[in-house]
Amino acid sequence: MKEKTQQLPTYSLHNFSAPNSEKRQFRVEIFDANRHFEVSYPHRHDFFEVLYLQKGAGYHVIDSNKYEIKPPCIFFLSPGQAHKLELSNDIEGYIFIFTADFYLLNQSNQNRLLEFPFFFTINQNNPPLLLNNKHDTLFLDTLFLQAVKEHEATCSIELLQANLSLILVYAASLYKVENSALMRGKGHLLVKRFFQLLEENYQNNLSVNDYAFILAITPNHLTQTIKQLTGKTSNDILTEKQILEIKRLLIHSNLGVSEISHRLNFSDQSYFTKFFKRKTGFTPTRYRIESMKST
Repeated sequence: MKEKTQQLPTYSLHNFSAPNSEKRQFRVEIFDANRHFEVSYPHRHDFFEVLYLQKGAGYHVIDSNKYEIKPPCIFFLSPGQAHKLELSNDIEGYIFIFTADFYLLNQSNQNRLLEFPFFFTINQNNPPLLLNNKHDTLFLDTLFLQAVKEHEATCSIELLQANLSLILVYAASLYKVENSALMRGKGHLLVKRFFQLLEENYQNNLSVNDYAFILAITPNHLTQTIKQLTGKTSNDILTEKQILEIKRLLIHSNLGVSEISHRLNFSDQSYFTKFFKRKTGFTPTRYRIESMKST
């Protein structure tokens, strides 16, 4: 097992670019056991990822959910999600990573990424898209292969953007998620925007009023919309995110309790400890000890 780092590492797209290469907002390539970019697991990204696996086995842990890899399948990750891959040596597929700016550059709808059911999911669940139809698999094989060839050749930005858009739109037409009907309901874009802002600002420990101000709506409207679509209040969502981030740092870093409290902008360590124990039944220190026993 790898030694813990001081914090859960966050990778930017430039970490996956070859030395001296032109800085880009995307990368698409073959994904296999020979892929030469080494990363520490678990980690986060500040970009989007589409991982298409055609062969192999293993597990993909996304936040607190563990999914068995059953190719052919596609995993989708949004910025900020923590994940870990456990892969067999015969793994084969493709990976397309990109920033929001790259995808939205020629999009008239700047909320387009939020409309995809697999990005910024409001139920915090990221099951893979399982491909059971040979026609779908062959079509996606062609799309990813063409993207890799274009990336290695002339690298036309317009063609790669169109290729990525086709991959996402086609995958969205196949994607099935629990509570998908709710995700199409009125206000779902507002809720997903709230989740996006929460991911970008969780370290600042903002209040519901703060998020409502950013979204230019009233706190009551935000809470009612979230309650309607998720069954939870705004404060429930904020609390769940705080607990998740505390657990991530307790498990995956060597930061002390006071350092974690400070990093997540709690004004008082005593309150921080009481808050965590009230929500989990454990003090932060005890939770770290118990987690180490189970690994």
